[in-house]
Amino acid sequence: MRTMNPYPPLRNVDVIPAEHKGQPMVCLYDTEGYVEEQVALSPQAFFIAACLDGQHDAEAIQNDFARQFGGVLITTDQIDQVAAFLDEKGFLYNDHYFALKQDVEDAFRAMESRPAFCAGRSYPEDPKKAREFLNTMFAEHGGPLTDSNPDLPPLRCLITPHIDFARGAAGYAQGYRRFFASGTPDIVFIFGVAHRGGSAPFVLTSKDFETPLGTLKTNREIVERLAAVCEWDPFEWEPLHRNEHSIEFQALMLAHRYGTNIQIVPILCSGLSEDPELTNPASLEPVSRFLTECRAIAADSAHRVSVIAGADLAHVGRHFEDDIDITQEVLDAIEARDREDLAHVLARDPEHFYASVMKDKNQRKVCGLSCIYAAMKAVEGLASGSELLHYGYAPDPVGGVVSFASIAIQ
Repeated sequence: MRTMNPYPPLRNVDVIPAEHKGQPMVCLYDTEGYVEEQVALSPQAFFIAACLDGQHDAEAIQNDFARQFGGVLITTDQIDQVAAFLDEKGFLYNDHYFALKQDVEDAFRAMESRPAFCAGRSYPEDPKKAREFLNTMFAEHGGPLTDSNPDLPPLRCLITPHIDFARGAAGYAQGYRRFFASGTPDIVFIFGVAHRGGSAPFVLTSKDFETPLGTLKTNREIVERLAAVCEWDPFEWEPLHRNEHSIEFQALMLAHRYGTNIQIVPILCSGLSEDPELTNPASLEPVSRFLTECRAIAADSAHRVSVIAGADLAHVGRHFEDDIDITQEVLDAIEARDREDLAHVLARDPEHFYASVMKDKNQRKVCGLSCIYAAMKAVEGLASGSELLHYGYAPDPVGGVVSFASIAIQ
């Protein structure tokens, strides 16, 4: 009997209701991507899993289970079986998980290029099918793509979604249609969102980015130049790039039009500050120095540089820890605040954009806050116009809504 020994805690995973042969199930999904396999549990087994918090021992779980399920008693062996199964799959915070995590990160650091993690999941892995997938998206949202105009300068900056292609199709199509209609850039900075944290404001990688449509080369000279101005280690959190989709989706879009004829500078953005009262990131000298260097590179006439921010806006609802249902009134309020913030993007005013989002301490959980701010700072003073190409929102399958927009800054 291990009634006096608490079980290791369950990791922070996504929970997705499911059904198997007419029976309700609960699927656990590793949002960090260290475990690619989803785990399906019965409601009873999931209740046991949810009790694994590092504090509950077998006796406490038995008592909680009996209260939840009308006095039904379970044995310590039954609890042990659930815990052993989750341990085997890498879903518990224990030595097995930390060793698994280290192995995955070490393997990624040793790679020359970043594999297309979402290929076969979020879009087709086969090159022909991937191209057909994107062509269909454009065709259904404005018609087939036309040729670029080589006489035009590249678009300075594009704000575009990073939500999955199925829900964000119109935003991607309208945004990249405008991007591709301009001249071809030599180098594209891609600011993405580090959804899984990291204590550094910006996370760099020198790895090339594989896509089904070719491998985009990362400009290592620029990456090294940016790394030289960092007061933090910009590669400490590099494994965050391994399965982060916010840059990968943009790389796929670029490869669709340009193949391997451009270079990229992939930059993940974490929170710029831990201070919830901060409304002016320009006051953060290390952040300001990094973005000033980005702007200097974008302004250099030696290269035709564009900047992309792969960024969504509000995340509201029960999946995002809001105790509310999504009603039309809630949707209207989200859109009103989003458009209030976006007015500052259209005015090419990054400081007021950031302050607008933070005036309610980012109550809507705008995940692209740092990403959009960084992209705007990288082209600050280099652009003279802007256009809102698309605004929309889509339901979250677990409960909630995500909003997004596409904006061209020329």
